[in-house]
Amino acid sequence: MFSQQAIPHREILRFRARILSAIRGFFSARGYLEVETPIRIPAPAPEAHIDAVPSGSWFLQTSPELCMKRLLAAGCERIFQICKCFRREERGSRHLTEFTMLEWYRAGSDYFQMMDETESMIRSAADAAGKGARLSYAGHDVNLEGPWDRMRVSEAFDRYAAVSMENSLETDRFDEVIALEIEPRLGFRRPLFLYDYPKASGALARLKADDPTVAERFELYIAGMELCNAFTELTDPAAQRRRFEKEEALRRRAGRDPYPSPEPFLEALAHMPAAGGNALGVDRLVMLLADAAAIDEVVAFTPESL
Repeated sequence: MFSQQAIPHREILRFRARILSAIRGFFSARGYLEVETPIRIPAPAPEAHIDAVPSGSWFLQTSPELCMKRLLAAGCERIFQICKCFRREERGSRHLTEFTMLEWYRAGSDYFQMMDETESMIRSAADAAGKGARLSYAGHDVNLEGPWDRMRVSEAFDRYAAVSMENSLETDRFDEVIALEIEPRLGFRRPLFLYDYPKASGALARLKADDPTVAERFELYIAGMELCNAFTELTDPAAQRRRFEKEEALRRRAGRDPYPSPEPFLEALAHMPAAGGNALGVDRLVMLLADAAAIDEVVAFTPESL
């Protein structure tokens, strides 16, 4: 059962507002432009395991990624957005079908520079929340002093999983093993960046020049909670089209709704500069900083209360 409480304590809303203000201040001070892009779009990025919410013949965005990259291609070099995103049938103690996303892109950067910026931004938010260098979440004390830990995905499989990474990919259990065997063990001493995902798990990420079996992607974990998903962005429109076609084929084989191809995005991609990008769950960040057990505690309304 999920909480039926319509309005959380006013102090939680004030606490959340301080964090949002700190995020905006962090990016503004670094020369980022805050942008707004449409929530209702004709074609989401096809991803095998994410379902968009239909809105007439269009869709509610699962992420502002495609539109924001078109702004990069148009010459906006540093941009960020805090917006609502929607994913069908995602509900749990850490999931809402409608949730708040922070997404940002920086031309000329890569995923390692995104790690550094993510670390600085979250420490800034923690300071605004009165947490300083230590975070207490669900009985665990996490040290926020840098540098934060980093671990390759292959190393995480070797250390924590009962099967190899190769076996998990061959049996289509990669995401399951990450979620059940690896994720719950990450980021308890200090936050941890899990990076260098297999190329099959980086649909919009650039592949490493010296190892094309690996995508330049990372996720951040704090106290066992995934907080963000980031890439060195793929800028090759032909390669991106092939990956979209592969993801769409996986969707159709699984009986999921088909999506039209996002042609304006693919056309713009040829003009997009090299860039790093990150998508971070704001509700989960507030959960961590507020030491809240469920996402219901840090939003004004849950779906069940409407």
